[in-house]
Amino acid sequence: MAITAAMVKELRESTGAGMMDAKKALVENDGNMDAAVDWLRTKGLAKAAKKSGRTAAEGLVAVVVDGGKGVAVEVNSETDFVAKNGEFQEMVGKIAFAALGVNTVEELSEASLGDKSVAQTLTDKIATIGENMNLRRMESLEGDAVVSYVHNAVTGGMGKIGVLVAMTGGDEAFGKQVAMHIAAVNPAALGEDDLDAAIVDKERQVQIDIARESGKPEQVIEKMIVGRMKKFVAESTLLNQQFVVNPDLTVEAAAKEAGATITGFARVEVGEGIEVEKEDFAAEVAKAAQG
Repeated sequence: MAITAAMVKELRESTGAGMMDAKKALVENDGNMDAAVDWLRTKGLAKAAKKSGRTAAEGLVAVVVDGGKGVAVEVNSETDFVAKNGEFQEMVGKIAFAALGVNTVEELSEASLGDKSVAQTLTDKIATIGENMNLRRMESLEGDAVVSYVHNAVTGGMGKIGVLVAMTGGDEAFGKQVAMHIAAVNPAALGEDDLDAAIVDKERQVQIDIARESGKPEQVIEKMIVGRMKKFVAESTLLNQQFVVNPDLTVEAAAKEAGATITGFARVEVGEGIEVEKEDFAAEVAKAAQG
């Protein structure tokens, strides 16, 4: 596979590696970006394990809680201008309330908003506003109590990051603190048993490769891996993370002090995982002005 300058630039930006190291990583892995990141980590050349691709899609996440059920819905737009549009915000709010009565984003698309479906409402709004929009995903959560939090809110219950926390015991104030922690730290799972086995296995192999690069004996490597995987689990799972409100405690320990048990969470960030072509600000303004 031909390695382009754009690919090298993307890998450099996502890992902090040097230009020649980034190029070599791509050559060694036939242009596979994820494999190149892992290769750089193995060689100790990546500053972080972050993957390539900055989130660039615009839109809003809306959260709604009704009793023991909460939903978070992401609706995308092409520009932030539309996300700040009152007409768009009103539509997103109505879609989020409709989500309380369904279980999947496919069902939500067919749900009724007045005399039209959500899908038809979106189609009509595209024609009115003149910009493409997309009902991308929804998350729902149920529990004895569900608390919500919106980060970078632009209006009530809507913003760039929406979080839901389900728990038993405790109070809303503590639940809000946990939700803010989740918004900031973005844990991969609730606890160790909830981690994706494939992600754990991949991380273990990367750590083994890193340890072997040091030339240490296998028996020493085995002991190193135990400690490194324990750290990985602690950093990746909500209950084992240091609580941002009180770093002396894990989230689980803080919950125990608050008389609460956290049973689940959901975090939805606008544009997360979407890769779109980058535009400079002047081009974005010109595009919006064209209608």
